[in-house]
Amino acid sequence: MTDKQTQALHEQSNMEKDPSQWVTGDEPMTGAQRSYLKTLSEEAKQPVDENLSKADASRRIDELQAETGRGKEQQH
Repeated sequence: MTDKQTQALHEQSNMEKDPSQWVTGDEPMTGAQRSYLKTLSEEAKQPVDENLSKADASRRIDELQAETGRGKEQQH
């Protein structure tokens, strides 16, 4: 459960910052990103690029989520 202050600051959150704006976006993808990309790629029957940066991996995850329907948040 979130409080009103947290909800009010949601628009300023960097949790939804564009990957092109990430300070560490050029670093290699994280282990968690690699694992999730493998899962999504298997479901979508797509190849996995093991050499993506954090930012590129994030964008690819978004693409594969859209393709597979995985990770969609329900709108209320």
